[in-house]
Amino acid sequence: MKKVVLLLFAVSVAVVSFAQDAAEKINQANDALTAKEYAKALELYESAMANLGDVQVPEAINFNIGLAAYNADKYEKAIQYFEKAVAAKANVDKAYEYMAGSYAKLDKTNEALDTYAKAIEASPADKASLSYNAGIVAYKGKAYQKAVDFFTAAVAGNYKGETAQYYKAVALNKLNKDAEYKAALEEGVTKFPKDDKLTKGLANVYVSEGNDLYKKGAEILSAANTKVNAGSLSTADEAYAAEVGKAKKEFASALEVLEKALKLDAGNANATKLIEACKAAM
Repeated sequence: MKKVVLLLFAVSVAVVSFAQDAAEKINQANDALTAKEYAKALELYESAMANLGDVQVPEAINFNIGLAAYNADKYEKAIQYFEKAVAAKANVDKAYEYMAGSYAKLDKTNEALDTYAKAIEASPADKASLSYNAGIVAYKGKAYQKAVDFFTAAVAGNYKGETAQYYKAVALNKLNKDAEYKAALEEGVTKFPKDDKLTKGLANVYVSEGNDLYKKGAEILSAANTKVNAGSLSTADEAYAAEVGKAKKEFASALEVLEKALKLDAGNANATKLIEACKAAM
């Protein structure tokens, strides 16, 4: 009987000992987390949670453990703990945000974007910043239409508007939506006229358009001269003059567009060369 009592007592003492040890490790983990010693914090948290004994720990602690795991680059673990935090209704918006970031670090783009959507739903006030972060993930993951949608929301919320507008435009370009790409750049230049990426991007669009117009004019003129050389047309003919007029009209249109490009980007060498070519042809 005494042996049973002693055994029970020994077990009781062991349980108390484990419980005290777990409580101390949680305190140490909290201190490590505060000190940004994330790997140490994670190790202490997990050791404590594996030996809780009678210690009652709020489920909200899973957010802290997830944060330690995230910053220790243990993203799979981070996701697991943040899911527990969400289930416990602890820092739900931030848990979703860090969970989305974890998926992004693991190159799981779809999961990351779905989770960002949940974060936005949980914290509408942070929609602009969360949308920007989601847009970056979508762009890197080549989910370009989603990138457009998220960056649009970021611009609307005035969060890193210049960068968001630029990447929105580039994502449209990746989707081969040329008209929308140009419109996005024009909108960006109107809103953020001092942003170099936007102004130079739009200048390049104008240079491309100017080049197309110049080539069209050059082709018309070349075709007319070919006929002259073949003897089927004379430079004195009205038909030749009409073709030259058409070519000059294209060159004039090209000049107009190219001057817009140069106004946006004074150092654009291609615009300068094409302007010279157009003037020479006229």
